[in-house]
Amino acid sequence: MIERPPPPRVLDWLSGVLELLCPRACFRCGRELATEAALCRACCAAIAMPAATLLPGLDGCAAGALYAGETEAWVRAFKYPSATAFPDPGPEAILAELALRAARGWPGPLADWIVPVPLHPRRLRSRGFNPAGRLGRLLARRLGVGFRPVALQRTRDTPSQTGLGARARRRNVAGAFRFAGAQPPPERIWLVDDVVTTGATLAAAARPLRAAGARAVVGICAAATPRPARG
Repeated sequence: MIERPPPPRVLDWLSGVLELLCPRACFRCGRELATEAALCRACCAAIAMPAATLLPGLDGCAAGALYAGETEAWVRAFKYPSATAFPDPGPEAILAELALRAARGWPGPLADWIVPVPLHPRRLRSRGFNPAGRLGRLLARRLGVGFRPVALQRTRDTPSQTGLGARARRRNVAGAFRFAGAQPPPERIWLVDDVVTTGATLAAAARPLRAAGARAVVGICAAATPRPARG
């Protein structure tokens, strides 16, 4: 039987206890920090940040780092934690910091809602948590923005997008989401996910939000897959 990570409220409580017992330190280099950040300025500056881009179906998309090297390792450690009661909090803290970096670097106005890209209930039961939901909740808390984790529902348990081309990715997630909010969405929404590749999933999730009344939907992600150079 696989032990699942503790729920977010338990993790928040444990984080508070650790802050009282131990000084904050950069999760990358160990340098002591005086703020709530997970990375020191030097480490943050050392991580390449891709430029915000415009992807089909979105009003823009920003990511905090390129999905390569150490960032790819952090994403994998965050999404597939060791089967212990208390997994390493470092990868989650770093990815949340990278998502915050992307949000702060976005040139447009702050969102009215932060909405995570949802997992299908079957996938959520299997994994035990939604990575996008964890990042979205931390991002909303740091920015003081409303967090709506159930505004979207995934209606189909779509196969993994890994290895699919752009067209196949769009077909795979077409019609896979529906708006499930108790009230119409506000004008500006940030869709949060851990990694963006072609933007197909974000675009599919944006469609029901727009149909329900949202006017601007922007993707905010911890990392972005490097795009091949155009000759």
